[in-house]
Amino acid sequence: MNLEQSTKSSGLSLPRTSSTHNRKVWQRLVTGRYVYMLILPGFIYFAIFKFLPMWGVLIAFQNYNPFAGISGSEWVGFEHFSNLFLDKHFYILLRNTLLINLMSLIFFFPLPILLSVMLNEVRHEWFMKLNQSIVYMPHFLSWVVVASMTFFTLSVDVGFINKLLISLGMDSISFLSEPKFFWGILTLQNIWKETGWGTIIFLAAVAGVDPQRYEAAVVDGAGRLRQIWNITLPAIRPTIVILLILRLGHMADVGFEQVLLMMNPLVNDVADVFDTYVYYRGIQQGDISIGTAVGMFKGVVGLILVVIANYVVKKLGHEGIY
Repeated sequence: MNLEQSTKSSGLSLPRTSSTHNRKVWQRLVTGRYVYMLILPGFIYFAIFKFLPMWGVLIAFQNYNPFAGISGSEWVGFEHFSNLFLDKHFYILLRNTLLINLMSLIFFFPLPILLSVMLNEVRHEWFMKLNQSIVYMPHFLSWVVVASMTFFTLSVDVGFINKLLISLGMDSISFLSEPKFFWGILTLQNIWKETGWGTIIFLAAVAGVDPQRYEAAVVDGAGRLRQIWNITLPAIRPTIVILLILRLGHMADVGFEQVLLMMNPLVNDVADVFDTYVYYRGIQQGDISIGTAVGMFKGVVGLILVVIANYVVKKLGHEGIY
């Protein structure tokens, strides 16, 4: 009887050697090689563009000199953060960023859910695909095109809405130069451009609902609205919760290109956000350290909001993201 047989008969087990473990790991890699090949491009992307640049957050604690590099620049600790928080313009940036995102969260976030449920109720497949193609198309337009369309719609000189108002004997309205309209215009642009694209994940979740549940509801006499309320929406609730938590993580982010194209000197007080501040201060004025400090602040705010939202969601009995 050898050692392996004696250990088996006595109920003991030998510790796995590193070679055995490595062999099993290699076997798993070979077995799932096609899956890992699919994952590899995404992993490389995140490694190059997400993880490696995190080394650059050290710039927020330095008076960064591009010629000296990170290792040769002067360390100043939290000086840039204190200057940022003590700047009276900081509260304007914070207000504009949070309120623009809050309006988007209230008026934009529910619309893809509603649209996906409506598309799922379409019984003719060709008609559903046609509608999907139509509502997806705006997503592929650049913000330059969207801003140009907004100008030709709302401007005082060439906007067809103001031309219609004038033809009706009414006064024209300066939509693009009135601060009170700016946040609403941004929200409407987001709704028009991204609502259709946002339905993709929700439609996938709706498609995963067991059809037998609808059949049982029909037997019980439930109508379409009752089926949507009692079956469809509860079934996609985990997806809604996860996307809501992830959306809260971007509350300090506003579409930079969209805001930059739509802002003008008359609406700067309501249009200036953290992203535009980084552009003007960090890039145009060359103050890279303060720009990095703002970016790090945004990341911390997003992390805090995600952790809080995930905690609240779990307390309410739902499944969070971790």
